[in-house]
Amino acid sequence: MSGYEFYSVEKKGQIAWVYLNRPEKKNAMNPPAWIEPPKIFEELDADPEIRAIILAGKGPAFSAGIDLMSMMNFIPEILNPDQKGGVKPKLIKKIMMMQDTMTCIEKCRKPVIAAVHGFCIGAGLDMITACDIRLSTKEAVFSLREAAVGFVADVGVLQRIQNICGQGITRELAYTAKNISGARAKEILLVNETFDTQEELFAAAEKMALDIAANSPLAVEATKDVLNFGIGKTVDDALKYVASMSANIIPSKDLYEAAAAFAEKRKPVFTGE
Repeated sequence: MSGYEFYSVEKKGQIAWVYLNRPEKKNAMNPPAWIEPPKIFEELDADPEIRAIILAGKGPAFSAGIDLMSMMNFIPEILNPDQKGGVKPKLIKKIMMMQDTMTCIEKCRKPVIAAVHGFCIGAGLDMITACDIRLSTKEAVFSLREAAVGFVADVGVLQRIQNICGQGITRELAYTAKNISGARAKEILLVNETFDTQEELFAAAEKMALDIAANSPLAVEATKDVLNFGIGKTVDDALKYVASMSANIIPSKDLYEAAAAFAEKRKPVFTGE
């Protein structure tokens, strides 16, 4: 996959690496950064060879956040002092488009692991909260920055991070807009694990992705679907949904392969069928 201005996509067997690739600007998110992800993740979702995705940043940081100067031309409504009725629908439409930048990661059937080093500020934090799993270096810097620049975070972080870290931590991060380290991010469950170096981080992310890829893709994708559905639902509603999901994928070639591999005392080779 090529032809992207902000991102680069590299496939290594069953793993896809999606890199934020504007290192000279610490991967600050300009208009292409917001426009390109839906196509990228739609293509990876449809690729039968890919079973897990790693989202990472090239250069010194994951992302320094939104590139406000370049986005002013993309969203001129932000600074329009004449906020008549005709301006608001245009602004809302663009906000919803930017929400899709993050939501497409969550909707992708393949698990997405965020591997964060350096800055992960504002929009960068928005992006990683849409991922399934987050890993970071110990010295990574996270900030829910929007209150410090006169915005309400409006593309998904407030809705997602509370399910990861809880209400109290979410409100602390959102109201103070303060920086926290990777070590603190692990304490509040924002990241699963931290590492001393970027090299160790990327190696651990790849190992985790390979562990995921070794399992039945049919089961992994269905599990992600069930977990996403369950957010905000009652246990009863979620149980009914998983019963339907389970019935839909049983039996499968993957299930038969698991049984055969167990009987033959070998590792299963799953095809996702």
